[in-house]
Amino acid sequence: MTAPASGELLAWYDRHARTLPWRVPPGSPARPDPYRIWLSEIMLQQTTVAAVKPYFARFTETWPTVDALAGAEDGAVMAAWAGLGYYARARNLLACARAVAERGGFPDTEADLRALPGIGAYTAAAVASIAFGRRAVVVDGNVERVMARLHAVEAPLPGARRLLTAHADALTPHERPGDHAQAVMDLGATICTPRRPACCICPWVLRCEGRRAGIAETLPRKAPRKPRPERRGTLWIARRSDGAWLMERRPPEGMLGGTLGWPGTAWEAGGGGEPPVEAAWRPMGEVRHGFTHFTVALEVLAAEVPRRARPSRGRFLPAAAFDPADLPTLMRKAHRLASPQARTG
Repeated sequence: MTAPASGELLAWYDRHARTLPWRVPPGSPARPDPYRIWLSEIMLQQTTVAAVKPYFARFTETWPTVDALAGAEDGAVMAAWAGLGYYARARNLLACARAVAERGGFPDTEADLRALPGIGAYTAAAVASIAFGRRAVVVDGNVERVMARLHAVEAPLPGARRLLTAHADALTPHERPGDHAQAVMDLGATICTPRRPACCICPWVLRCEGRRAGIAETLPRKAPRKPRPERRGTLWIARRSDGAWLMERRPPEGMLGGTLGWPGTAWEAGGGGEPPVEAAWRPMGEVRHGFTHFTVALEVLAAEVPRRARPSRGRFLPAAAFDPADLPTLMRKAHRLASPQARTG
């Protein structure tokens, strides 16, 4: 099936490829910039294209090359990443950029790319294939869905992942492997969608075993999810009489690592802890946020404090330097809850 099926898909892609800011047109003799491919792939992990586009534009305008990103301050990159989630990606982004700058550029093989910080199997395959034209098997959620339907794989994920990768490998050509990889992803994103796939205009409609069996829309199957545990804690939002906010940077490791936020407790089963400054703390309510493996529920306390206040942790950030957009989503939720102006703005 490899050559005819890949040829059908590439012909479709040549006509219908999505226009994305990190791509070059299909079949273009221009070589894609590996920096832009790598940056987009890191940003796109567990994030939609629509959400990534403005972040990609800001990053490439501020840091147009990997060397520029390598020289950036950690805090500036974390602030630019705020709201995109999965903050370990931003920390690894900086570590990888600095490693690439030190070696003089991106390597062009999967093995060498995987040796860089924060680059796993999927990203290494995507960069090697799309940026350097190497034959590599690129498998994301869209590709898994297409392969499951095309071959009527009823075994559930994640157990079926190895088989779906083998099917993707069998279809990956030596010619235009990067275009092929992007074509399968586009097929999954625009036609072979999770709900109501547009089978009638799919270039592989006559080859699709899932459609022939009448089960395409039910695939891929997924094993039942275990309920996410809940962790609790407290956030203290203190504003000084001159408008400065008490902030602290979280430790570099762990959830939201390296980001700026409100002083708080560890996220444990029961919460608790001592406030960072003496004040008449007012309960403002609770914020909740879902992470991949757990949900967090945080009690938010707010207080006005005098200019002479001396906190036991964190530092006061002048009002002119404070921008809620620089905060992670969870911390922005707490700010909106504690600040009437933020809630109405």
